[in-house]
Amino acid sequence: MTTQRLSNPPTADGVTPRGLGDTIRTWWNGLPRAAQWAVGVPAIIVLALLPVVDPPLIATTATDFGATMAQFAMVALIAIGLNVVVGQTGLLDLGYVGFYAVGAYVVALLTSPASPLWSSPDHGIFSGPWAWLACVPLAIIITGITGLILGTPTLRVRGDYLAIVTLGFGEIVRLLADNLTDVTNGPAGLQGVLFPELGTSAEHPEGVFSNANNSGTLNYGVWWYWLGIVLVVLVLLVVGNLERSRVGRSWVAIREDEDAAEIMGVPTFKYKLWAFVIGAGIGGLSGAVYAGQVQYVDPKAFTVINSMLFLCAVVLGGQGNKLGVIVGAFIIVYLPARVQGIEVGGQSLGDYKYLFFGIALVVLMVFRPQGLFPARQRLITYGRQVYSAVQRVPKGRATATEEVGS
Repeated sequence: MTTQRLSNPPTADGVTPRGLGDTIRTWWNGLPRAAQWAVGVPAIIVLALLPVVDPPLIATTATDFGATMAQFAMVALIAIGLNVVVGQTGLLDLGYVGFYAVGAYVVALLTSPASPLWSSPDHGIFSGPWAWLACVPLAIIITGITGLILGTPTLRVRGDYLAIVTLGFGEIVRLLADNLTDVTNGPAGLQGVLFPELGTSAEHPEGVFSNANNSGTLNYGVWWYWLGIVLVVLVLLVVGNLERSRVGRSWVAIREDEDAAEIMGVPTFKYKLWAFVIGAGIGGLSGAVYAGQVQYVDPKAFTVINSMLFLCAVVLGGQGNKLGVIVGAFIIVYLPARVQGIEVGGQSLGDYKYLFFGIALVVLMVFRPQGLFPARQRLITYGRQVYSAVQRVPKGRATATEEVGS
């Protein structure tokens, strides 16, 4: 008779904890909703204050740290939307930058003084201080409709064929923006895109979100970063509720085995279209943020390379994990900015970012193909109740170890 002690018993979702990531995830999943908010809100506040404190160990030197964090918040929105399509539903979308471009051009065409759509500088509701805010819902709706138009005929194909179709869509959007001069102003782009005119004063006559507010601790980058955090939290709440609903369970079933899901009665085309439209809407929101933040939109910002970087954020962070893809977005934005001022052989390391990302992806696919923070499958709808019931240990029974006799 031998006795073996299990120092790492399986968790409630049947996965034995391995490493710090699994330990933190298990601890987080065991907390009730109120406790998660009590931990999450201070963590969000600390993250929001990073560009204000400007800690020397992580602050960027060659670029403004606030502007870098603002770009990170925008890319995090993109990664969350792409994760709905790629991570949650398992649809390989290589042209997500097309939805990003549609959202940006909706805002630019409605608010820019150079827009060919208007014959006078007065754009009505789209020329006042609330013009950008009025355009955001339109950008989400129009981009969602674009996703519906694209998804209806194309989501009946799968795998590589869907990847080729979406890749073509992204390039079509860019080429249309580049060649429809009478509509998009062509390669010249649209300058003077409006933004939220909040916090106007004698020091900041155009408000705190203007590019003119480019000095001091609370520059325009910090304000856009704070706005981006608010939008990320709101989108996470919406996507999280969808995951715990019938829609989310259908997405997981489609991702794991579409044929089996279809046999079990899941209307796969309907829920794939849902994912496509929701992901497109989030992409339109991120495009609206980009247009207001940069205040200039042209076709060069919507190349297939950017689409690959967005997909890289999802793959690096962990497909299907909302917080993981945010970490992936931080990596692809922060690391090039962090090494921008470091030169080796007269060349800035930031110029080699595509090389570094390529090497990182190869290494990741070899040693951790599921990403840095892979999603864990569990009962989505009643997960917390199941965790609580399983973790209750009867009186007199050991909690830390379990004896197994053989």
